[in-house]
Amino acid sequence: MTSPRDPSESGAGPERNASDTVPSGHKTGSKATRVARNTASAVLIVLTCILVPIALLTVWVHDIALDTDRYVATVSPLASEPAIEAAAVKRITHAADVRVDGSQAASDIAAWLRSQGLPPRAANAVKGLGPQLDSAVTDTVEKVATRFVESDRFERIWTTANREAHSAVVHALTGEGRGAVGVNGATVTLDVGEAVDQVKEALVDAGLSPASKIPDVDKQMVLLQSDQLEKIRDGAHLLDVIGNWFPVIVVVIGMAGVLLAHRRRQALARTALGAAFACLVVAIVLVVARRYYLDHLPPQIQSEAAAAAVFDTLLHFLRVSLRTAIVLGVVIALGVYLIGPGRLPRAIRGTSERTADSAAHWAYGHQIRTGRAGTWTQAHRRWIALAALLIVALIFALWNHPTVLTILLLVLVLLALLALLALLAASGRATIEAEKATRSPEDGR
Repeated sequence: MTSPRDPSESGAGPERNASDTVPSGHKTGSKATRVARNTASAVLIVLTCILVPIALLTVWVHDIALDTDRYVATVSPLASEPAIEAAAVKRITHAADVRVDGSQAASDIAAWLRSQGLPPRAANAVKGLGPQLDSAVTDTVEKVATRFVESDRFERIWTTANREAHSAVVHALTGEGRGAVGVNGATVTLDVGEAVDQVKEALVDAGLSPASKIPDVDKQMVLLQSDQLEKIRDGAHLLDVIGNWFPVIVVVIGMAGVLLAHRRRQALARTALGAAFACLVVAIVLVVARRYYLDHLPPQIQSEAAAAAVFDTLLHFLRVSLRTAIVLGVVIALGVYLIGPGRLPRAIRGTSERTADSAAHWAYGHQIRTGRAGTWTQAHRRWIALAALLIVALIFALWNHPTVLTILLLVLVLLALLALLALLAASGRATIEAEKATRSPEDGR
């Protein structure tokens, strides 16, 4: 059985014949209109390709800045990140800053031992233990801080502080800072004061009484610092105002560009590939920006590994969105190509139709029939396929933060639906052919 002719092939001839009969005046007007439409379509498609990564950036800013649960879910894993733990231990130890005069303490102990009859040589040896005593106290503080940071208590403090300070993250993009997270000029900091206080309490409980005299010093842990933060705030504020409506506007612009195009199928493919390429460029820029940032860390950043962890964590969902957009663009372009009039797409479609027909005839011969469902599917196959495509597209649009895995899953579901549709339609054709073959002998009699 031959496969149905491609609509684009059957429609090409009549368009050319009709244009040949158009009077010259109308032809000129039609040409001018076509040029205007193609120009407008090209402008809208290029604008769409540029705006797609910006729309993804808009969604990222909106989610990180305004969605408390998503922000906390983003930064919570940092509490168990080894680089962050090491930086926190260092900062808490420095903030605790337990001062013990080891030399004076060793001298006092040596004098007391000498008064108790200890030989002078032995007393001098005890007196020389001052530096070791200082080191022992420092090691004790660091061990207590490490145990605290690696415990669940630090994770709870980290999560609670970030949740309570989420409003400060919003203001970090608008130029203000309050709560545990602060913004001062080009620096974003996190207040680790509560962690220092709990370490202080743990040291006192462990018998290190000098820890009770830890002064209230600066307990800020620098998270990010960039001279471009002011400019980032201005752009982020504009994107935040636009909010989640911006992606919808970009989709509308892209649809308008495709609908105005003379060859809409090719226009859709170009739009998808152009948007994917733009997202790929932005993804590469993020990689370069990350390397540049880590290579030019200011002195306030104590740990490059911690800075890298914070950078990667905050941009994780943006990177996922960019990869998703790239894969989606390629999938759409590939789908458009496979429904086109090319030799390879026609061969693939023809093979699938013949396979479905063979399966349907085998099933019919073995009394496996679909009846009216098959004939109805054959009669309305194109509309059913379009409805399935629109439903899958709607599911993707309503999916909360789709990923590459989401796209692959939906593509598999769509392919399964189309395969089932092809089998039902082939069964309907087999039923119709069998009924015709049955009626033909009767008509002859």
